[in-house]
Amino acid sequence: MTVTTLAADWDRLGPTFLESITDTLIMVCMAMVIGGILGLAIGVLLYTTRDQGILKNRALYMVLNIIVNFIRPIPFIIMIAAFGPLTMLVVGTTIGREAATFMMSIAATFGVARIVEQNLVSIDPGVVEAARAMGAGPWKIITSVIIPEALGPLVLGYTFAFIAVVDMSAMAGYVGGGGLGDFAITYGYRAFDWEVTYTATLTIIIIVQIAQLFGNWLSKKILRR
Repeated sequence: MTVTTLAADWDRLGPTFLESITDTLIMVCMAMVIGGILGLAIGVLLYTTRDQGILKNRALYMVLNIIVNFIRPIPFIIMIAAFGPLTMLVVGTTIGREAATFMMSIAATFGVARIVEQNLVSIDPGVVEAARAMGAGPWKIITSVIIPEALGPLVLGYTFAFIAVVDMSAMAGYVGGGGLGDFAITYGYRAFDWEVTYTATLTIIIIVQIAQLFGNWLSKKILRR
C-alpha cells in the first residue's frame, strides 16, 4: 500500500497550531502554579515532621509519605481515568482543558512534594539547629532558613517538574484538553502529515529548552549570592 504525504496547509492549520501552543502553556503554567504551591507545602511538611524535624510528628509524616508514594508513581494516562470521579466532583466535567489541568495539577503536586523533600534533606542540620538555638520559631525557620538554604536546588527541581508537566500536557488530548500533543496526533500522525508532527514536536522541544536554560541561569544566580 502506498501512502501519499501532502505538504501541510499552514493557512488552514496556522490558527489551530497557535491555539494549541496557547492551550499547552495555559495548562502547564496553571498546573505548575497550583502543584508548585501545594507541592511545596507538602514537601516542607514531609521534611519538618520527620524524625529530628522541627515539627516532628511521626503519624503525620507516615500519612503524607504513604499518600505521596501511592499517587506519584501512577502513570498520567491511567491517572486521568482513575481520578475521573474526583475530576467530575471538583471541575464538573471529565473532558476539556480544565479537567486536564486539574489532573496535571494533582500529578504535579505530589511530584513536586517529593522533589522539595529531597532537596531540603540536603540542608546542613547545623544551620537549622543554630536558628532554633537563637529562639526562632518553626515558621521563621522554614521561611528564613530552610527554604532560602535550598532555593538554588529547588529552582532546578521545579525546572525538572515543569518539563515533566509539559510531557503530561501532550496527553491532554485524550480528554479533549487540546495542546501541542493533541495537535501532533490529530493533524500530523493520523493525517500522515509528518511536517505537522515534527513542527509540533520541535515546538515542545523549544519550550522545554527555554525552561531548562532559564532554570539553570536562575539557579546559578541564586547559588552565587
